[in-house]
Amino acid sequence: MSYKTAFTDVFLLMNDLTLIREKIIDLHCCILIPTYNNDRTLAKIIQGALLYTHEVIVINDGSTDTTLQILAAFPQIQVLNNPTNRGKGDALQKGFAFAIEKGFQYAITIDSDGQHFPEDIPAFINMIGQHPDSLIVGARNMKQEGIPGTSNFGHRFSKFWFKVETGISIADVQTGYRLYPLNEIKRFKHLYSKKFEFEVEIMVRLAWRDVRILSIPIKVYYAPAEERVSHFRKFRDFTRVSIMNTTLVLLALLWFRPLFFLKSLRKKSFREVIDEYIINSEDSNSKISLSMAVGMFTGVLPIWGWQMVTAFGIAHFFRLNKFVTVLASNISLPPILPVILYLSYLTGGWILGAGGTSVEYSSGFGLQWIKDNLIQYLLGSVIFGFILAVVVGSLTYLILRIFRQKAIPVK
Repeated sequence: MSYKTAFTDVFLLMNDLTLIREKIIDLHCCILIPTYNNDRTLAKIIQGALLYTHEVIVINDGSTDTTLQILAAFPQIQVLNNPTNRGKGDALQKGFAFAIEKGFQYAITIDSDGQHFPEDIPAFINMIGQHPDSLIVGARNMKQEGIPGTSNFGHRFSKFWFKVETGISIADVQTGYRLYPLNEIKRFKHLYSKKFEFEVEIMVRLAWRDVRILSIPIKVYYAPAEERVSHFRKFRDFTRVSIMNTTLVLLALLWFRPLFFLKSLRKKSFREVIDEYIINSEDSNSKISLSMAVGMFTGVLPIWGWQMVTAFGIAHFFRLNKFVTVLASNISLPPILPVILYLSYLTGGWILGAGGTSVEYSSGFGLQWIKDNLIQYLLGSVIFGFILAVVVGSLTYLILRIFRQKAIPVK
């Protein structure tokens, strides 16, 4: 390599660094480094981050090694100290709160254990410049040599549950190398997790707020087993993550996924919805008819306030047509509700052999009256719902056979 070529390369590198530094300043971005007993790698991470910005904030989470001495060698950075180890989630929350107070709009989080490379920072900056207010997540190459089997399992496990919780497929969920939009984070009144599961909670909850989540490829280094320092306690922390995922899945199925589905429908005209979810749907006539039947049955069941949510959950689990199932479950809305109640009561009387077309009050209104009439209604609602589901599902199938066949262009 000639001196001229070497000088040109250095000039281009310095020019690139200057551009990135200016972008970081314009974006009001800082670097957050949570650390706990990583004195062998911490200095190198700080030095790498300082190449791009002096807005570096280290959260020392109660380290008991030589971390304090290392941090003292970098007077240009901000240091937040926890007197005792409280967990990565607590450290990140402390860092976010401090950065928001200082007026930063974005924060790049990078682990201090040496797995992440600060030279990937420009990739985050360039991506957020193209997609403002997004969450940018570093995606590791999980096929490279040296990655522990447990990491691969956790990677697949987290990706699966994240998609269940949000409907979003993303390349990596577990990595701590991320760029966060602080204007979105400060809208949360409460962030509950204090340990490693925090990164699952914050990512899912940002997705629920319609924050765009993007990923970029990053380099990752896994030291040999004898040199590796990990504070992830496999049983305890994996249990915490599992409990968090269980909670988020329940919230997603009971509330957030149905809510997002309905919000997406409101953005389209009724004709567009019918064309997309029924006429031009890839679902077969049988699946759409079954979806209608399940929605009708769920809508008649006496689980008021939960009928639509239950219908969505069943449709999601059995891969039915969600739009048709949820639409049909709304059959028990006024003014049809009184008719549904009455027909359910009549059906219960028919099954029990009670007969009659009116509610009997002659015995007085008491526990016995409630017992007699409630059992008749509950049983009747299940039977009537099943009958209605069969009838409407069959009619739907016949109608689809006619109209969807006409909608198919003749070649």
